[in-house]
Amino acid sequence: MKFCQNFVMRVAVLVPSYRRPKDLARCLEAIRLQTRPADQVVLVVRAEDMETLAVARLWQSCLPMEVVEVELPGHVHAQNAGLARCNTEIVAITDDDAAPRPDWLARIETHFMENPQAGGVGGRDWVHGDDQLAHTGGKTVGRVSWFGRIVGNHHLGIGPARDVDILKGANCSYRLAAIRPIGFDTRLRGNGSEIHNDMAASLAVKRAGWRLLYDPAVAVDHFPAPRADGSRDAPMTPSRAYDAAYNHYLAISSISDNWRRGCARIWSAAIGTRALPGLAWGMALLLLRGYLAVDLWRATNAGRKAARKTAALR
Repeated sequence: MKFCQNFVMRVAVLVPSYRRPKDLARCLEAIRLQTRPADQVVLVVRAEDMETLAVARLWQSCLPMEVVEVELPGHVHAQNAGLARCNTEIVAITDDDAAPRPDWLARIETHFMENPQAGGVGGRDWVHGDDQLAHTGGKTVGRVSWFGRIVGNHHLGIGPARDVDILKGANCSYRLAAIRPIGFDTRLRGNGSEIHNDMAASLAVKRAGWRLLYDPAVAVDHFPAPRADGSRDAPMTPSRAYDAAYNHYLAISSISDNWRRGCARIWSAAIGTRALPGLAWGMALLLLRGYLAVDLWRATNAGRKAARKTAALR
């Protein structure tokens, strides 16, 4: 890939951050070191998060940064607040516990310039701290199978750039013309971080007729940090299962093909996964875990039913 030397597209970087000041400092330093500088940096911070605001003040003289303070919790709310302030053609999004590699923005811009139908571009997040760096990787990334099974693997992608169905929130970018009319789905549920919000946004952009590209060379280093809401690596309680199943159903409702969308809904209810069991997985978990699995299955089923009603209202 040949990087464009003349920056004919304006690129913003959007970073929502909450109570991870040291991680944020590392992220902003990586943004400062980009070979293709950001035209705008939008940092979204909760108004009561004084430690993060202090880091933001230190970095405002080093970057073309605007700090957006929000009152309401939630990753979706923060993303929408930041998106509203972007005045560029592309918005690149990363987490505060990630550090984009120096050519991140250059590669993103080149993909959008070479692919006018690309609504989104994402890449690999090299996960540190859990031996993922030792993995050789795989070619199947960010896909929704014909029957609805989700394959992520964004942290393991290898090979050339290719079309995908889903981008990962820690390393994604969108053409403003594609994401702004859609926004990030405020119907999603969650305590601080709404699980499946990146899948919902990706599938909605694709349903609007845009392509999504994944290139492993568009890379960030990811240092997963504890979330202030305690959601990362927390056990799948019935309450979390309800929210996750609700969000998953709304996300797959954006699958563009009616037949595939119907199959995905049937598969999730009839089979499901270990984390979000349908009838088959519910029976298997009943044998493995006893009646503790019943509450999980009931919560998952209730979440799907509630989302079905919500989806019917749009």
